[in-house]
Amino acid sequence: MIRALPDHKPASNDVVTPDPALYLNHFGFTELPFGITPDTGFAYSVQHHQEALNTLLLALNAGEGFVKITGEVGTGKTLLCRRLLQTLDQSWVSAYLPNPNLAPNTLFLALAEELGIDDAGGLDQYHLIRRINHLLLAHAQMNKRVVVCIDEAQAMPLESLEALRLLSNLETEKCKLLQIALFGQPELDDKLHRPEVRQLLQRIAFHYRLGGLKNSEIGNYLAHRLRVAGYRGEGLFTLAAIRALYRASGGTPRLINILAHKSLLSVFGEGRQLVKVRHIRIARRDTEGARRLGWFWG
Repeated sequence: MIRALPDHKPASNDVVTPDPALYLNHFGFTELPFGITPDTGFAYSVQHHQEALNTLLLALNAGEGFVKITGEVGTGKTLLCRRLLQTLDQSWVSAYLPNPNLAPNTLFLALAEELGIDDAGGLDQYHLIRRINHLLLAHAQMNKRVVVCIDEAQAMPLESLEALRLLSNLETEKCKLLQIALFGQPELDDKLHRPEVRQLLQRIAFHYRLGGLKNSEIGNYLAHRLRVAGYRGEGLFTLAAIRALYRASGGTPRLINILAHKSLLSVFGEGRQLVKVRHIRIARRDTEGARRLGWFWG
């Protein structure tokens, strides 16, 4: 369990919650290195993420109507989405929908608001789509391309997915007026194989399944985040601890961050400076979804 520690003294095997300033000063951090909020400032291009980003950029530059990225919980889909939006230059207009569990008309209204349409409220679906179409045509005349990124797309109702397909029909003789990037958990693939949305599935020419970090990548991943957080000392994690961290997390970035953060809290509570296997074990016992290490991990 996690408990508060009033003073910086050696603690028991529980993970501790310290005073933030004491914690940062102890390790020489300027900010927390292993937060779970997607922060592009900490982005590190491991193989799966770079391949997924390349797939997104290839699909968008090719003018495809749809591109799909799927991955398990915690693999960094939202971070990837934000990296994509940061990568696009001034020739792009972008919209981001983080919660698409919406009925079709509400989905169109949310998209209109993201695109800067201020007078969409109160319009029926027909006039709402016409209003969006006029704006997309205006962007096309200025050589602007429009992409909408939909996060947590597995939550979309089937009728909204089908409505999205109809919206993607908006085009000129030469190009799509709107391109759509779907980011979702593997349940999105199951939903797209439903007969009701089979036409949408056929339109997804580019897709990528996002995985976790490889064992060989995790050491550099930790070092990168520590460096961004201001750490300038020697390695905080022993090689054995890094291997144990990979085993306990399965390479899932969110679990890596949670376990690394809790391990550092445990080290801080002892007044030490080095994460060992036993600290990973303490963190694992306090973390839902983490894997067992086995007796040989000490």
